[in-house]
Amino acid sequence: MSEHHLSIAITGAGGAGVISCGELLLQAWAREGGRGLLRKAYGPQIRGGESAALLKLTDSERYTAAGHYDVVVALDWDNFSRFEDEIGLKPESWVLCDEGQELPAAVAAAKPHLVHLPFAELAAACHPQGRINMLALGVLGRLLGLPTASMVELALQKLANKPEAYRDAATACIEHGAAREPACRLPVPALGAAGSWYLSGNQAAGLGALESGIRFVAAYPITPASDVLEWMAGGLEQVGGQLLQAEDELAAINMTIGAAFGGVPAFTATSGPGLALMTESIGLAIASETPVTIFNVMRGGPSTGIPTKSEQSDLNIALYGLHGDAPHLVLAPLDIADCVFTTGWAVQLAQRLQTPAIVLSDQFIGQSTAIVSEPRRCEPFPPEPAVEAEATDAGGGEYLRYRLTDDGVSGVAYPGDRNRRFTADGLEHSEKGTPSARQSDHQAQLAKRQNKLTDFNYGDDWAAVSGEGQVGLVSFGSSSAAVAEAAERLAQQGVSTRVVSLRLLAPLQSAALAAALEGCSLAVVIEQNHSRQLFHYLRGQMDFQQPLHSYAMAGPVPLAPENIAQAVVEVMES
Repeated sequence: MSEHHLSIAITGAGGAGVISCGELLLQAWAREGGRGLLRKAYGPQIRGGESAALLKLTDSERYTAAGHYDVVVALDWDNFSRFEDEIGLKPESWVLCDEGQELPAAVAAAKPHLVHLPFAELAAACHPQGRINMLALGVLGRLLGLPTASMVELALQKLANKPEAYRDAATACIEHGAAREPACRLPVPALGAAGSWYLSGNQAAGLGALESGIRFVAAYPITPASDVLEWMAGGLEQVGGQLLQAEDELAAINMTIGAAFGGVPAFTATSGPGLALMTESIGLAIASETPVTIFNVMRGGPSTGIPTKSEQSDLNIALYGLHGDAPHLVLAPLDIADCVFTTGWAVQLAQRLQTPAIVLSDQFIGQSTAIVSEPRRCEPFPPEPAVEAEATDAGGGEYLRYRLTDDGVSGVAYPGDRNRRFTADGLEHSEKGTPSARQSDHQAQLAKRQNKLTDFNYGDDWAAVSGEGQVGLVSFGSSSAAVAEAAERLAQQGVSTRVVSLRLLAPLQSAALAAALEGCSLAVVIEQNHSRQLFHYLRGQMDFQQPLHSYAMAGPVPLAPENIAQAVVEVMES
């Protein structure tokens, strides 16, 4: 592989400051022009428990999970077994830990280089309130050649609201750790240009939503979507919007629909269990043609499942989880930076087509932080054609909210317009909005709601397509980066591929997908779930001109490019 990377894992019990150490290290690396990814791994407990900061420092911006870790800093070994299938070690790896602690079996079996550092003793010697995570930050910063002053400055910013003693302790521990000789020497990736962005997928999604006009958010906190709301709360205040924490997901979606009915672009964020509760009300938004955007950060399921780990297993509920014939939009960002564009695009599509849009992110994208170039934004849609005349029946001058138009989009009125009143509820209706059980009205409105989505020109953003090979690789969402790296590995083996990463999942752009795969002798659908949801969806929606194969792997361990490449070779040889 042409890419050079250095992978670092920092592990410890909850409260040890593992995540803070990883964040500050990546921020200091970003200041020097570096590129990298920070994955945050937590136990499933509500409070406490184990945590791990998993860094991959690179000289490019394609971010996949590290297969093995070059350096592991163990502030303690408590519950390390819960992470051992995510933190692979090899004999060349270096492990920094306190002497006298019994190594976990998986660590001992790998036989890595051991460096004993008495973290607690050294931190206490630096300052009465010394913290081991700040000492570890200094040690790792020295390994990477980061300026000590920069790490101290970032730590003091993070601790700005803490007592002075905390800040003094952090400074002393960072400086002491950075003054030590490097615990090991490893090649460090090349630095790039400064001026990059440092953000998580959840923050990027919030930015995309705000820039595309969202001014009302109602939501109920749920892992791993809660920090979408935390970030948007401050952003909404700056643009004159409002965020309301609802009492549950049912209230959240209904408040969102109510705001949208009143003419305010509205948004909610949730995860799988919350989306399940929202489905009935999403049907109301479809029937009443009310635009809302639902941002769903997928996690392992079913039920409570694995709330702190990633899995692409909400695709089926996003596509099919509504009763009746309920066409709507389903989209998925391809990576952290793409959350800005895809979420903004979803908001604008929902507004233009007067329908709900479900955006499928996941824990890997949502809670990971990356250093990226300035993200692509969604350009504002051109102004809509005038619809005032279309909304009024030429014969009687009566306002027809659900008028049957050529493009399926009707003129919309908002509460307070006395001359354009209409009924908006979940009952089937006539063009005026009057409840109707007539078959002709039902058929006409069903076709209207479907055709406005299927006939719309979505342009080239329905997917990212690359390569000209005869082996097609099809994926969506966070699988895209792993598939792209697998394609590079296959190229080194003489296997040329064509990669299609779907961004618009519903309505499926069948003709465009068939054209993208034209000339391929076979196609492999790659996804992170157990039941091959994308594979079955694609096979049910269209006829492929080539054999269609599946590679599906459930979470919580991220998809590995090397495993994908091996699976593709096995398909070719079978």
